[in-house]
Formats: sequence, C-alpha cells, structure tokens
Amino acid sequence: MKKLLSFTYLGSILILSSCVSKKKYTALETELNDTKSTLMQTRVDKEDCENKFAKIEAKVNGYYAKINSLQAENEEKLDFVEDLTVMSEKSKQNMRSTLKQVDQKELAQAKTLEDSINLAISHNLKKNLGGEEDDIDINVDQTIVQISISDKLLFKSGSYWVNPKAYPLLKRIAKVVNSEEAMEVMVEGHTDSQTIKKESYLQDNWDLSVRRSTSIVRLLQDKFNVDGKKLIAAGRSSYLPLADNSTRDGREKNRRTRIIILPNLDKFLAMLEE
Repeated sequence: MKKLLSFTYLGSILILSSCVSKKKYTALETELNDTKSTLMQTRVDKEDCENKFAKIEAKVNGYYAKINSLQAENEEKLDFVEDLTVMSEKSKQNMRSTLKQVDQKELAQAKTLEDSINLAISHNLKKNLGGEEDDIDINVDQTIVQISISDKLLFKSGSYWVNPKAYPLLKRIAKVVNSEEAMEVMVEGHTDSQTIKKESYLQDNWDLSVRRSTSIVRLLQDKFNVDGKKLIAAGRSSYLPLADNSTRDGREKNRRTRIIILPNLDKFLAMLEE
C-alpha cells in the first residue's frame, strides 16, 4: 500500500512538472513570435527610412547644384563691376560688397550691369530706410536715378502732409543732391483715378498731386537744406498710371511720388559707404 501511494505521488509530481514546462514553452514561443514580428517591422521601417533619406539626399544635392550654379552666375555679374570706368575704385568695391548681400535669386535675375546697379542702390536705400520692400522702387537709367515712393510711406489717404517715417530717405537724397553743385531734382506727384470728394478742401487730383509734390520740395529745402534753385515741383494727376485703376492693388501702385535726380554716378553710389 505504501509503495502504491509513493508511485501515485511521484506520478502526480511528474504530471504537474510537465504542465508547467508546457506553459513556459508556450510563453517563450509567443515571445519569440512577437520578437520576429518586431524585427520584421524594424526592417521595413529601416528600408522606408533609407528610401526617404535617399530622396532627401537627392533633393539636397539638387539644391547644392542650384546654389553653385547661382554663385557661378553671380560671380560673373560681380566681375561686370570691373568694367565700369566711370566709377572710382572705392565705389566699385562698395558695389561688389553690396551685391554679395543682395538676395542671390534676385541677383540671378539681373541680366545687365544696369540691373545690378539698380539692385545695389535699391538694397542700400531700403536697408537704410528700414521700410517695406514694396514701398520704394529705384531705377537707374544711364546717369538718371528715379526713385518711386509709395503713398503708404509718404502720405495718409487724401492728405499731402508728409509722414515722418519718410524723413530718413529724404535726408539721404538731400545729402546726395547737396554734394554736387550741378545736380537737379524733380519731384512728381501721381494719383489714382478716383474722384476727390466734393466736400474735400482739395479741388481735384491735379490739386492733390501738385500739393504732394510741393510738400516734398519744401521739406527738401526747409528741413534738409537743398537749394531751391535745384528743385522742380510737378504734378501728373492720374494720367501716367502704372497699373489698372479698376483694382485696389492697381490704385495703390498708381498713388506714388517719383523723385528724379541727375547725379554724378560716383556721388550717388557714395551712399554705399555708409
């Protein structure tokens, strides 16, 4: 009887031991399958990352190629400056330095030496004024410099009182004009085609354009000491539009004041030194 009990007890232990081992095996098998699944997903993610990296690398290489191409083209434009016999060596150095600061995409669009000069002068005037990019437009045609200033910078709507924000620009223009005895300045006022209100103190757009012009002329003379015999005030009303007056943006472009000066080019480019 004792032997029978011993065999029964031993058999129970063996059965229990077998059950525990099977559970562990199942758990390990599940863990192994999870690990294989994770490994497979990791490989897929790795391949996906490698593909994405390859595409990014290709784009970066493309950007570098474009940058190198722009730099090569722009270096040629900087070399154009050396051909300017009418400019002093100091002005040439200043112009080259300025062109390096100009947005390289803008410089790449400059097709002629005149375009490059426009960019250099425009960059410095806008930088020194601290105004918005769209407020000032500078054009150089031979030795004639034309500066077109938006009414947003100069005047309030329907007014001819000059905004003090424009004083730094007018001061710099006055300094250039005063540096050359033979230099003259013509200030042209331009308006859009909208009719002046009947109850306004202004008679019409002719009146507004001329008053705005004379306001600038008086500032140049009285505040910034430009000799009156160098100054010309002109009003063009709405008859030389830059854009379509039927749109708001067009009317904004047409409301402008144009300052035309005939300088010694070296004197004007001397602004680049400051």
